[in-house]
Amino acid sequence: MSVNFIDDNKPLEQPMLEIIHANFGWLHAPPLPPASCHGLILRQADRVVLVDTGIGMHDIENPLERIGQEAIGAAGFQFIRDCTAIAQITNLGLPSENVTDIVLTHGDHDHVGGLADFPDARVHVSAEELAEIKAGNPRYSAEQFSHGVNWIKYGANDCEWFELPSRKIDLDVDADVRLIWLPGHTLGHCGVAIETSDRKVLYVGDAYYLRGELEDREHPIEELATIRAEDNAARLNSLERLISFKREHSTEVEVFGYHDTQELPESIPGIDDFAKE
Repeated sequence: MSVNFIDDNKPLEQPMLEIIHANFGWLHAPPLPPASCHGLILRQADRVVLVDTGIGMHDIENPLERIGQEAIGAAGFQFIRDCTAIAQITNLGLPSENVTDIVLTHGDHDHVGGLADFPDARVHVSAEELAEIKAGNPRYSAEQFSHGVNWIKYGANDCEWFELPSRKIDLDVDADVRLIWLPGHTLGHCGVAIETSDRKVLYVGDAYYLRGELEDREHPIEELATIRAEDNAARLNSLERLISFKREHSTEVEVFGYHDTQELPESIPGIDDFAKE
C-alpha cells in the first residue's frame, strides 16, 4: 500500500523570500577610501528581484562609451567581472532571465550599469527620477539606458512607512516593497524598504555616503555629498529624517546604504580580493 504524504487539496506553500546582501562593484579614487556598490538580491524560489545593479558587464566591455573617462576617474570605477550582478546571479545557479524586476534608487552611473545585463526586466523607479533621465540630465549616461528599459514609474506617495513617505511597488513576491522618498542626492532619489513576516530592511541608496553622517553633522564626507547633490537642501532634509528614523527604529529595522564598506556583511569579498581588469 502506498502512502500519499501530500494533501492534494492544499496548495503547496511558497518558499520564503530571501533577502541577500550583495556588492555589485567597487569604486576607489584615492585619497578617498574604497566605496562599495551595496545592493540586494531578493530571491523567491527561482524568481529574482534586484535592488540597484551596480557596475554591469557592458560597462566593463565599453567603459568610455557608457560612463566616460571623467566619471571613471572622478569616482574611481573598478571593472571587476565577478562583482557584476549577472555574474552573481549565475553563481546562484540561476539564468539571467529569472531576474524579472529591478528596483532603482536613482540613475547614477554606478547604480544602473547592470540594467542592460537584464534587458527584459521591469525597472521600478520614481516618476521624478525617470523624468530627469528622459530629459537628458547630464549627470546620467544615455548609453546605459540605450538598450530600451521597461520602465515602471511611481509618481505619488501613497502612505507612510515608519513615518517615512513611501510608494508601494508592484512586485509578485511575498514582501511589502516600497520606494521611500529621500530626494536631494538626485531630484527623484528614493530608498527602498522591504518588509516580510520576520524582517524589515531600509536601504537608503545614496541618501548618505557613510553611516557616520547620521552621527556627525560635520562629517568629512559632507563636502563630497554637497557637491554631488542636485538639491542640497532636500538632501539635508532627507538626512535629518534618516537621523530621526535611526533614533526611533534602529532596533526593529535594518538600515544600510550603498557606499559604506563597513555595512557590507563579512562574507562579501573586499576590493583587495579581486584582480583588477
